[in-house]
Amino acid sequence: MAGRTHGRDPWLPDRLLRTERDALMPLLRRTPEDRFALRTACPGWTVRQVLAHCAAALVRIVEGRLEEGVFLPAANAADVAEREPWPLARILDELERGFTEAGPVIAATDDGTLDAVALGEWVHAGDVREAFGEPGAYGGTDSLALALPLLAATSRRRDTPELLAVFPEGGGRPLSLGNETDGRPPAHYTGAAATLVRLYSGRPLVGTRYELTGATEQDLLIYR
Repeated sequence: MAGRTHGRDPWLPDRLLRTERDALMPLLRRTPEDRFALRTACPGWTVRQVLAHCAAALVRIVEGRLEEGVFLPAANAADVAEREPWPLARILDELERGFTEAGPVIAATDDGTLDAVALGEWVHAGDVREAFGEPGAYGGTDSLALALPLLAATSRRRDTPELLAVFPEGGGRPLSLGNETDGRPPAHYTGAAATLVRLYSGRPLVGTRYELTGATEQDLLIYR
């Protein structure tokens, strides 16, 4: 599906967010409200709470409210709690605004530190799909091809070991993730691209098939 990416594409997060907006928002708008109380892969959070977190994070970027510690667990919990009284429609409207407006702000950052937020939003969209029982939770949309280069870049920022991933459905050269380490050969992964996303993001692996050599699942985690 992809090889090693050289340099940063500043508009990749924007393309990912807009593609995900177009795929996810119609699903959210037509889903009965009681299903937003379903639990997700995020411990303690329902679908509604995951979406409240996603909306808050993106709008903080849009409005430049990025004080120190803004995306740490305590701050995330406070943002979700703030939105508990909101009607669901208001949360969805805020989320759609964030999907639409955050990308250009992320593109303008020189160091790309906010690129991982766009990836996290896409992973959370997978959490929502999985909770709803939708197919292809972490890979069934057009955005997977956009998410994989961001996953590779984030894996290097989070100092995970070098890994070469081969996807049977891809047919191309391996995707290179993580960082080279003196004296340590690259790890190897063979399996579905969506399962690789689950591995790096710490999502459930029940029912998946993959081969991983030269690294452990814990070595690969980008969200701790």
